[in-house]
Amino acid sequence: MTVLDTPENLTASMETTTSTAGDGVSDSSSDTDLSLRRRRSSTNSAGPVAELSSKIDKLESDVDGKMTMDPGPVAESGTLKSNGKDSGQDKDKVEKRGASDVKFTYRPSVPAHRVLRESPLSSDNIFKQSHAGLFNLCVVVLVAVNSRLIIENLMKYGWLIKTGFWFSSRSLRDWPLLMSCLTLPVFSLAAYLVEKLAYRKYISESIVVFFHVLITSAAVICPVSVILSCESAVLSGVTLMLFACIEWLKLVSYAHTNHDMRAVANSIDKGDALSSTLSADYCRDVSFKSLVYFMVAPTLCYQPIYPRTACVRKGCVVRQFVKLIIFTGFMGFIIEQYINPIVQNSQHPLKGDLLNAIERVLKLSVPNLYVWLCMFYCFFHLWLNILAELLCFGDREFYKDWWNARTVDEPVHKWMVRHVYFPCLRHNVPKGIALIIAFFVSAVFHELCIAVPCHMFKLWAFIGIMFQIPLVVITSYLQDKLRSPMVGNMIFWIMFCILGQPMCVLLYYHDLMNRKGSTESI
Repeated sequence: MTVLDTPENLTASMETTTSTAGDGVSDSSSDTDLSLRRRRSSTNSAGPVAELSSKIDKLESDVDGKMTMDPGPVAESGTLKSNGKDSGQDKDKVEKRGASDVKFTYRPSVPAHRVLRESPLSSDNIFKQSHAGLFNLCVVVLVAVNSRLIIENLMKYGWLIKTGFWFSSRSLRDWPLLMSCLTLPVFSLAAYLVEKLAYRKYISESIVVFFHVLITSAAVICPVSVILSCESAVLSGVTLMLFACIEWLKLVSYAHTNHDMRAVANSIDKGDALSSTLSADYCRDVSFKSLVYFMVAPTLCYQPIYPRTACVRKGCVVRQFVKLIIFTGFMGFIIEQYINPIVQNSQHPLKGDLLNAIERVLKLSVPNLYVWLCMFYCFFHLWLNILAELLCFGDREFYKDWWNARTVDEPVHKWMVRHVYFPCLRHNVPKGIALIIAFFVSAVFHELCIAVPCHMFKLWAFIGIMFQIPLVVITSYLQDKLRSPMVGNMIFWIMFCILGQPMCVLLYYHDLMNRKGSTESI
């Protein structure tokens, strides 16, 4: 039984029968109110009474609705409660009346509706509610449905995972790629020597820029040439290209940041006003220790000093590492058990039957989405947090809530904003052109990481990234036309899950198989 009323108004409605007149009414109302309030705070209260009191307190603290009953008795109760002398004198009277108040509280004459409220799922109130229960329901449904699909797949096709997925003797022959990966720190050392010479003013700024362009270009060209000259496994080539691209991004940030720090230091020498903290940061010498920390730290943006944590939480590292192993195995299971059979039994999406291509893309979209989400969770959350914990790296915001993005240009990386987009704006480049340049840089590196290991340049990844530019314009137009930000988020997920990655997977797979001249798996 739920009672949505307070006993103060109950005593007010019964004051004509419990009191004679005048002061007697006030004393009766106050005594009843005080007895209930004291009983609520008592640690020896009975279960139903304590539950009722908590509900009454919750109702009284509700500020969203508007009270429709007379609040007079509540004010009288507050006045009496603030009077310590009267409360002390009425202590015995309160204890005697405590049991009798319960039978009045539960009477049917107590009003059940006193506050103006909206339904929890109404448009004005739905986003003010907690949806944790619905989230749990979705998780339960997803686990149940996917468990049934996994069992059905195993019963129909059997265990399709081969030992070659986890370990292949072919990977042992990729030692040129391994040696190329081990030589990548040489480019970081060269960048440090250039910055040291620039700080000591042994070389001019134009020479510094020339050397940095040479070093960063060599950091990408050398691994590309090694991969193209060797018939290595695709996975080994992708790994080397990821390391090379990360090296390039870090070196660009290192050179760009130091160049800007020298420019600010020169402005300080000329008398430009800066705070003492900024002056100390910008006048700091080039440190080899800071470069080494930056090259292994989970960030692409260089700065001399990073926020640091006090210690390494070993338990946290172990938990994250166990999760990394589990989700990596789950990715391997989905790839071997679902994705490989789907792509092997499909036709080229641009050369075969249109309906068949649409069916294959839609069937591939769900397992591909699971793999991408697991990959994101493993790398951007688990692995980067493991590195951050071991290195006491303090800023753990490696990603934002990109799943709530309303346009495809919102999940732009911090490096892209810091070293491409805003530098273009500072050089008076229009915002549209700056956005195109940022997408172009991202498209080039996406294409390198896929096309080079596959030994073919079909530009599918490049076209997919650049296609997002007109998609941004279309999404913005629809959001303004329909006046709903959810439209943009729906378009983002449709392009992300269906028309984006699954299509690229099919295109690259069939082009790779055509290049090899066989139908065997990658």
